[in-house]
Amino acid sequence: VDRGRVSAVFGNLGFPSAGMTRYAEAAWQGDVQRPDARNRFMAGGAAGLLTRALGLGPGAICLDTACASSLYAIKVACNQLQDRAVDLALAGAVNCADDLFIHVGFTALSAMSPTGTSRPFHAHADGLVPAEGAAFVALERLADARRHGHHIYGVIRGVGLSNDGRGRGFLAPAEAGQRRAQEHAFAVSGLRPQDVSLIECHATGTSVGDATEIRSTAAVYADCRALAIGSLKSNMGHLITAAGTAGLIKVLEAMRHGQRPSTLHTDEANPALEGSPLRVLRQSEPWDCEGPRIAAVSAFGFGGNNAHLLVSEHDARIADHEMAAPVAPHPLAIVAVGAVVGEAHGRQALTRALLGGDSLVRPQKDGTLAARTGRFDLALRGLRFPPRDLQDALPQQLLLLRAAREAMAQIERLPGQRTGVFVGMEPDVEVCRYGLRWRQAQRLRQAGIDPDRHGDWLKATNDEIIPTLTSAGVLGTMPNIPANRLNSQFDLGGASFSVSAGEDSGLASLSLAARALQSGELDAALVGAVDLSCHAVHEQALRDIGDASVAPGDAAVVLVIKRLADAERDGDPVVARLAPSALGAPGSGDLDLDSVLGRAWAAGDLRDLGAGALCISHRATP
Repeated sequence: VDRGRVSAVFGNLGFPSAGMTRYAEAAWQGDVQRPDARNRFMAGGAAGLLTRALGLGPGAICLDTACASSLYAIKVACNQLQDRAVDLALAGAVNCADDLFIHVGFTALSAMSPTGTSRPFHAHADGLVPAEGAAFVALERLADARRHGHHIYGVIRGVGLSNDGRGRGFLAPAEAGQRRAQEHAFAVSGLRPQDVSLIECHATGTSVGDATEIRSTAAVYADCRALAIGSLKSNMGHLITAAGTAGLIKVLEAMRHGQRPSTLHTDEANPALEGSPLRVLRQSEPWDCEGPRIAAVSAFGFGGNNAHLLVSEHDARIADHEMAAPVAPHPLAIVAVGAVVGEAHGRQALTRALLGGDSLVRPQKDGTLAARTGRFDLALRGLRFPPRDLQDALPQQLLLLRAAREAMAQIERLPGQRTGVFVGMEPDVEVCRYGLRWRQAQRLRQAGIDPDRHGDWLKATNDEIIPTLTSAGVLGTMPNIPANRLNSQFDLGGASFSVSAGEDSGLASLSLAARALQSGELDAALVGAVDLSCHAVHEQALRDIGDASVAPGDAAVVLVIKRLADAERDGDPVVARLAPSALGAPGSGDLDLDSVLGRAWAAGDLRDLGAGALCISHRATP
């Protein structure tokens, strides 16, 4: 394999790893001995590590759409193959977040099984059981795999993605959103629901969530009879980001062995199954059917991310040309810009700073930088979230929402079901404050102090570190929620991503959005990036790895992108045009404003693109 033509796209749960948590805690406490500082960059850093370790050519990226992550990654990898950008794509996911945060977080959401038993489809299912793991598949174009004589485990026939948009809330799955993902998978595959003879459901073992999935799936597969369904989570627990790929591997092995495997703990079925076209496999059975075996895999993530994948056995009757042709390049238009960059709050303030020759990288009287955002306003009018819930959200989420609302105020309307959201970001260090709070008593014991004798002091100290974790707080820390919050605020039903690729995160998000627009999958996209780089732990990590020569800067920027022809037809204000040649690999931009705006890490490249667009619209250079 020519490794220069191999990519890697994988889901990576953006909750902090144990290493990132330990590093942040050590930095806050001033410990001389700290874990490796690269742990701070656990998302984009994992992608970079994989690229270096395997000698891959195209830059690897991580994405986070919660439990749907690995199927989203497979869709992106399929796109790369169809576009002939690569010849082999590694796609999948990893889930190895700080175990303490996962368990306390899911408990705060009332999603954890108190009995410790994962029982998908059971009438008395009481919650999920989290699991760790990594799962990958290697993907080739069908014609290439045949020509190379490679063993073909299965043929991906279609992947459908959607978002719930403005549903009943982040914790309440929406049947309509799930149905749209399933229907889209069939629309692009040319298959019918009656062709499917096994569904690997998402089914996490929560009675409400399982019932919602049963109803949405039953509606799409209404013409089937006694269609077999199952869930790997009864065997392995919930692998979260890796669940979709693990489910795919399960059905590929089931095809290879000619057996439909059973689902455990199904002695009493969820009432929603009654009268439906679905049946839970209580024991393994031969997988006999006319024609090739075809299966479906569902993955639905917290916050409204939905994915449905159709895969079949390899069959000589599947024509090579059924693979989609590369998309035709179309010029795109930036039709709106929203930004908070350091102390420049808003598009006009940023433009004044750029064209007035101002530099945000300058010390203030109190020793801070103007490149630090500090406080900012978020208007309550029109806000779709309770302010008390937003108080528990990380600043990154609120800053991105502020920039997005400014951008959306510049255009009249967007095609809601065909508008997606793409956000470049890295996990926020502030999440690690919860680990610092929870381990305070343990540190006292290690120092020979009985925490029970200092209960009042311990509680007061913990509350100063960060308040008790609530369900709103869990959502406010999830790295997929910043994108989903925009879907919900503006009722957008297109695919939604959070993307981590280090300093290339913003342009990686733009590249994904551009492809969706040029292929016709979407008609509009919100492309954003956010990073609060003026954070003490982030700055310490850069110093520890010897990469702190440029002053940091905070930034959140959101661009609204459409095909140029559509923008002109709709009468949208065109801020700037994006030629197809400008939408290549991340890192190809040559406008670098770090010296005047600060180094905004995951948001830097997209911030500079937005700044460049504003300067172009004023016919002036920064």
